[in-house]
Amino acid sequence: MVKIIIGILSAALLICICYITYSEIVRIPKIKQDSVLENILNRKSVRNYVKGKEVTDEQIEKILKAGMAAPSARNLQPWEFIVVKDRKILDALAEKSPHGKMLSDASLAIVVAGNLNIEGVSDFWIQDTSAVTQNILLEVEALGLGAVWIGGYPKEDRANMIKKELKLPENIIPLNIISIGYPTGKDQPKDKWKPEKIHYNKY
Repeated sequence: MVKIIIGILSAALLICICYITYSEIVRIPKIKQDSVLENILNRKSVRNYVKGKEVTDEQIEKILKAGMAAPSARNLQPWEFIVVKDRKILDALAEKSPHGKMLSDASLAIVVAGNLNIEGVSDFWIQDTSAVTQNILLEVEALGLGAVWIGGYPKEDRANMIKKELKLPENIIPLNIISIGYPTGKDQPKDKWKPEKIHYNKY
């Protein structure tokens, strides 16, 4: 009789363990999905930073890895990255960029550029580097940092200013400057959900 009871209890315990394990397996992807969406919705343009606080090399590498994970036409990956940490260069970019004043307080900047010398590259380098930029902005948010996209190309005057300050060769076209730092908390995400902009099958 004792053996039968022990057998029943063991079977019940095994069923409970299997159920809990299955529940966790099912729950983990759901949690992951929720956290991804939450990060996307929390992303915002951050223009106000805690001045003088450094972003670590490890954080910068994570940001660049996220950028390079972006899709590209024919997988050509026609991008180049210029990481700017030099205070004098950041201040020069802040002074000469019409919408880049926040760079004077930023911890660093990353210039995302297209390399027109890559064989087979086309105008899709613009979409490719834009995808890179979005990945970077999302990883910055995930790290608890803040960033804002400062336009370069196709405004020739802005792109040429960046090229001059960073001594870029002719074939390297700067799409933007991404200003990065520790947010003060002043900048908050905006609710951009507008169902009226969604169309199915036809406009």
